[in-house]
Amino acid sequence: MDPAPFPIARPRRLRRTAALRAAVRETALVPSQLVAPLFVKEGIADPQPVASIPGVAQHTLDSLRAEAKELRAAGVATLLLFGIPAAKDADGSEAWNPDGVVQRAVRALRDDHADDLVLVTDTCLDEYTDHGHCGPLRPDGTVDNDAANAAYARAAVSQAEAGADVVAPSGMMDGQVGVIRRALDDAGHAEDTAVMAYCTKYASAFYGPFRDAAECAPRFGDRSAYQMDPGNAGEGVREALADAAEGADILLVKPAVPYLDIVHRVKQATGLPLAAYHVSGEYAMVHAAAANGWIDHDRVMAETLLGIRRAGADLVITYAAGWMARRLG
Repeated sequence: MDPAPFPIARPRRLRRTAALRAAVRETALVPSQLVAPLFVKEGIADPQPVASIPGVAQHTLDSLRAEAKELRAAGVATLLLFGIPAAKDADGSEAWNPDGVVQRAVRALRDDHADDLVLVTDTCLDEYTDHGHCGPLRPDGTVDNDAANAAYARAAVSQAEAGADVVAPSGMMDGQVGVIRRALDDAGHAEDTAVMAYCTKYASAFYGPFRDAAECAPRFGDRSAYQMDPGNAGEGVREALADAAEGADILLVKPAVPYLDIVHRVKQATGLPLAAYHVSGEYAMVHAAAANGWIDHDRVMAETLLGIRRAGADLVITYAAGWMARRLG
């Protein structure tokens, strides 16, 4: 007699209860995988809410310290710091000021938390230049790649000496990771300061609210000449491989949701720890749609962040970090 056929598969048996679904879930999101971006601004007496990023503020040093304590209590152990100086110039020189806004913030948070927080500093110039571009300009108005890299190196060393665990060059200049890595090593930070490279950062329309918060919108033109074209996937992987070869410790894809294919491909190609940035526009859209009653904020935000993890991100940078960590409990 012919053997009996296999019984019909019934995967619904494992979906019947919440406990069963949790037991066989392939991807999990935990608070330690969340990174909170925070803005600290000179010259303000009180934190200033950012209207286009609900729940986010430009912090004073004191309110930043209070926010960090709340995030740490919720389980978020990694902060990404952006500074907004009181004075800007064509070179962005406040970026490497030993007493600059980010350097003072790093020292204060290190005093408060010792090594219990991972402090990541944005290493770029757009928040510090009076023209809003990511490096010094040539006479024709284009960004000088090598001059920008030299400035990033100075900023990275200054941030490392303030106590940053990780520096995060976000300007998308050719060779930036190698220049920064050599500068850190030469300054004695070969062992204590890592580089998280914005290896695959697209010239995206989703950054608008961030530019409100960081006060870094370009005064003219845009950043398409140095950030990546949204249509290019293979180039994104090549950029990641180049940054890995130059000494990046962590790679970063930005934005996240429209580029989940890139998140997956970069992770598969490099095997390095990978962050994905759930950027301001992505975050704000969920809030706006929820405010209109079109979606369930809590379910959509949680599903979005889990999807970023499922695509291959080890770290999820999101303005919802504190909210999500408290939800995960």
